[in-house]
Amino acid sequence: MERVILHSDINNCYASIECLYDASLRGKPIAVGGSVETRHGIVLAKSEQAKRCGVQTGEALWQAKKKCSDLVVVPPHYERYARYSELVRGIYRRYTDLIEPFGLDEAWLDVTGSQRLLGAGNGIADDIRRTVHRELGLTVSVGVSFNKIFAKLGSDLKKPDAVTVIGKQDFREKIWNLPVSSMLGCGRSTVRKLNGYGVRTIGQLAACDRTFLKNLFGKMGEVLWAYANGLDASRVQPDGLVPVSKSIGHGATCVRDLKTEREVWLVLLSLAQEVGKRLHEEALAATAVQIGVKNSALFVRQFQKPLPLPTQSAMELAREAFRLFCEQYRWELNVRALTIRAIRLQPETAPVQTDLFTDFARHERQQKIDETVLSIRRRYGKNGIFNACLLLETAIPHSAPDFAVLPGMPYK
Repeated sequence: MERVILHSDINNCYASIECLYDASLRGKPIAVGGSVETRHGIVLAKSEQAKRCGVQTGEALWQAKKKCSDLVVVPPHYERYARYSELVRGIYRRYTDLIEPFGLDEAWLDVTGSQRLLGAGNGIADDIRRTVHRELGLTVSVGVSFNKIFAKLGSDLKKPDAVTVIGKQDFREKIWNLPVSSMLGCGRSTVRKLNGYGVRTIGQLAACDRTFLKNLFGKMGEVLWAYANGLDASRVQPDGLVPVSKSIGHGATCVRDLKTEREVWLVLLSLAQEVGKRLHEEALAATAVQIGVKNSALFVRQFQKPLPLPTQSAMELAREAFRLFCEQYRWELNVRALTIRAIRLQPETAPVQTDLFTDFARHERQQKIDETVLSIRRRYGKNGIFNACLLLETAIPHSAPDFAVLPGMPYK
């Protein structure tokens, strides 16, 4: 039986949900934006009216207001978006248990087996579209296809409140003339490189020599060729499946530029608390640490190094990250944002090869201290205990969310 995959996308998700809470916003050009005071003054989401004025996600609010003088800016409310995301997902569960989220506002659904009870895939998609609008007041665009990549592309073709079918017989006519940027997996850097070789449409990508693409992009080159030719065979994962983390990170744009190593240390130590917490929760240990540094000119550099021993300790991660920063960063410009990431993860129970030169006893003491700190925080909250140096005013915005789970590429 040919697979039937849906990709459902909540139209203008954040902006639409804000309109549910404030009816006076309906019909107006609105942008959900971060705080200018904490230097997060960018457009996170926009309404259809703002989109028609040329407002783009990711641009600065001052740029958006120049394009649209009557733009209404509202602050983000992530708890609202998470709540409605779960309500929409509850509707999806009426049709299938194969539901793979792609961020808060998007999800793939495999309804191949549901057709015997509920009818053809396009009919199921239309029923989902009507149900979401009737019960929640939101609209969705749904793509229907025989694989996840084309289903995602289909949901992007018609917006808002639409169903688009891309079949195995007509996908070449429907999508091969579209720009390569329309296809999942083709980001700005990839598109720029393809365009440099005269590859501008999905059809041209499909016609490329596979060896050429592999030499250009490595393994991902062959994946892109398969995507363009309709050969994606990745599965829609079961509802509720939590993938094993490949890395765990936390970052922040600082409320002011960092000018000294002391300020950098305080920010890295603060960020490492969340990383250590999540490593314990997922029973993982890091064997390497990576830092990302954005300077005041908005240029980003990344550095990484292996750790002496696998660790879950926030303090050990922060110390090694700070040591890496001091070794690698040159103070030509001040620091605007920092990220710390635990990488090359392994199970916390994996055996460790010790040596004569590593202070394993100190490592074990630090691990026990961190476990005790986490135990106190679980009982009394994250401010129940913390490093005394963090009593000083750090440059991390107090209103920033603890972390955000970003979507990745489809599972294989």
